[in-house]
Amino acid sequence: MTKLIRVVLSILMITAFSYTSYGQRRVVVPVRPYTNQQRLQQYQPRNAAKAGSGKRIQAVKENFIAQRLNLTQKEAKAFWPMYRRYNQELTAVKILKRENNSNATADGAQQVDTDLKLETQLVDIKKRYRDEFYKILSPEKVSILYKSEKEFNDEAFRILTERSVRAGD
Repeated sequence: MTKLIRVVLSILMITAFSYTSYGQRRVVVPVRPYTNQQRLQQYQPRNAAKAGSGKRIQAVKENFIAQRLNLTQKEAKAFWPMYRRYNQELTAVKILKRENNSNATADGAQQVDTDLKLETQLVDIKKRYRDEFYKILSPEKVSILYKSEKEFNDEAFRILTERSVRAGD
């Protein structure tokens, strides 16, 4: 009988200690708001290892564009690093834009102004890199680049939409 009492007490003690030591506690962490510039820097990967989960999609996209452009070795060597920087900058601004549009508590006028400012940043990035691309590629190839990007994005959207419909969403 004492053995049974000893086992039951042991189980109760283990349960009590594990509950307090492994239980999840809610910890409130103070959050300070970021400015748009800080957010922009936050989303720009510092090196290729931190680029994140979109690497596979980016690789497929680059392969798709490479097939369309038929770059020479010299063009490819100069083009791809620049294209990756262009893509990173666009992605960072698009993330900021998505965050701005998802914030339901923001002032309406301020949200619209921020959205327009971010759209302007997107256009400025595209203009700046267009001029840089002209230094490496012919205007015809730059046109093919933009058309290929649009075609790839449209096809990716179509595939995701089909998957969503098949999944029942």
